[in-house]
Amino acid sequence: MQERLARLRRALGEAGIPAILVSKPENRRYLSGFTGSAGVLVISAAEALLLTDGRYVEQATQQAEGFTVIRHASDYRDTLGSALADRGLERLAFEQDVVTYGAYEGLRERLAGVTLLPREGLVEGLRAHKGDEELTRLRRAAAIADGALARTLASIRPGVKESEVALELEQAMRRLGAEGVSFETIIASGPRSALPHGIASDRVIQAGDLVVLDFGCRFQGYCSDITRTVVVGPPNPRQVELHALVLEAQQAAVKAARAGLQGRELDAVARRIITAAGYGEFFGHGLGHGVGLAVHEPPRASRESEQVLEDRMVVTIEPGVYLPGFGGVRIEDAVVLSADGCEVLTSSPRELIRL
Repeated sequence: MQERLARLRRALGEAGIPAILVSKPENRRYLSGFTGSAGVLVISAAEALLLTDGRYVEQATQQAEGFTVIRHASDYRDTLGSALADRGLERLAFEQDVVTYGAYEGLRERLAGVTLLPREGLVEGLRAHKGDEELTRLRRAAAIADGALARTLASIRPGVKESEVALELEQAMRRLGAEGVSFETIIASGPRSALPHGIASDRVIQAGDLVVLDFGCRFQGYCSDITRTVVVGPPNPRQVELHALVLEAQQAAVKAARAGLQGRELDAVARRIITAAGYGEFFGHGLGHGVGLAVHEPPRASRESEQVLEDRMVVTIEPGVYLPGFGGVRIEDAVVLSADGCEVLTSSPRELIRL
């Protein structure tokens, strides 16, 4: 954690910011190791504070090595104001994408004499580059997802509800060591497979359905995210064609993925293939997103992203084609980028799985 704090302090120094208030749960955990559900950090050049309530003081003291743990009053902002005054801190950055307008107004009212500085992405920029321990946890989360899929495929058959398949997947991930799911499981069958975010419903799976399974788990805080598309029974020619197209696009992007590309350049590798086949309008989302303590975090690989992808960043590669009334196909893996290419974290079969 000390190395992470040092990097944040360098960023604060370069931006001329004396201290920052960190309240986003993933950022709080990343910087302190504290896994409780309530608390804020104040990081300055000289000190690292963790303000929490009485439920978590002991836990915070055990987990947040190098932090001064302060039990706050019923409203943490009163204690925060005193802590800032005691240390002569008159300017405080805050996470503008996390703090609501109401919360900002509360801070402004209670922190008399403190100038509040809205900032975005300071900690997220650090989190985008994964350390060795983080990569170990991400690999384990991916392996759990792979194992759960292998255990669940046999349950996908005519007469079974999407929600029942989701339950099988989630139970399998738990049995394999997951802390929980990293997002609400997507099981979308038949015409519903054309919904990119088709959360598992009570629809009954039928013979001939395409079924998109998009799911993941958390292992020691870190997320996995994988998508596979299967067909129940013999596929028809269009299903085979659509899956082959998406697989070609996905594998081309995996092959091209490396540090040094802009997000939009990686997106274009897959998008060109799908567009050339006449399905460009049916690939409506970006190619991928970062994965770590959150299942959606920087970097982005999309048509608009000018961000340069760097060494040790983790990003998903998940092209899809979605045809209303017919169905859809998506194939997704998370990869770790390097100058030489990428490491694919998930290993489940990518060909059209016929059940």
